[in-house]
Amino acid sequence: MRLTLKIWRQDGPTSRGELKTYPVDDISPDMSFLEMLDVLNERLNDQGEEPIAFDSDCREGICGMCGLMISGEAHGPEKTTTCQLHMRSFRDGETITIEPWRADAFPILRDLVVDRGAFDRIIAAGGFISVNTGAAPDAHATPVPKENADRAFVAAECIGCGACVAACPNASGMLFMGAKVTHLGELPQGQPERATRVRAMVATHDAEGFGGCTNIGECSNACPKGIPMDVISQLNSDLRKAASGSF
Repeated sequence: MRLTLKIWRQDGPTSRGELKTYPVDDISPDMSFLEMLDVLNERLNDQGEEPIAFDSDCREGICGMCGLMISGEAHGPEKTTTCQLHMRSFRDGETITIEPWRADAFPILRDLVVDRGAFDRIIAAGGFISVNTGAAPDAHATPVPKENADRAFVAAECIGCGACVAACPNASGMLFMGAKVTHLGELPQGQPERATRVRAMVATHDAEGFGGCTNIGECSNACPKGIPMDVISQLNSDLRKAASGSF
């Protein structure tokens, strides 16, 4: 395959960035998108040019570090993570525009790398349960209804990649936060801190500069794990109950 890549280049957080064009050829349709970028970086190295900085870790669709805007779509044209996107999803001769996540809460560090520390701070504010350490309890010691367990598992699939924020016109993190609140809120272990959790997480979300949710639905559509929008409804419900003291 022969492709034309338009890639965002930016030396640092305060530098002015721009799209630069790179032609690539001899790209196998079976390569992953990140492997294609690896090939380009090897060629840039050979030419004495600065390679393109981008995030990746597991390359198995688990960690979410690989998020990119690809021709205007979070993670690209398939509903998967960027590392699991393959070049057969593109046409020979196609021009592909590659950009970092664009959100005030995700400042650009360099090229395609953004700082997603805002997500970490939301989790630190309340995305946890407080328990005594020691031996693990028996698996059947605290019964959980299957419906609740299933919903908790669905919400827990969120990998925190940030595609929901990148796809949202408001750069809202409500789908991510709703998944974390729903995951813990469906389980008995999450009940004691349920009210303080949602208040602290929402306050941190807003302080970090994320936008508000207007129920457009692009977040769930872009999510590689298919987190449903009803977790946002759960988040809003929990917040109302926490504010009224009705938990």
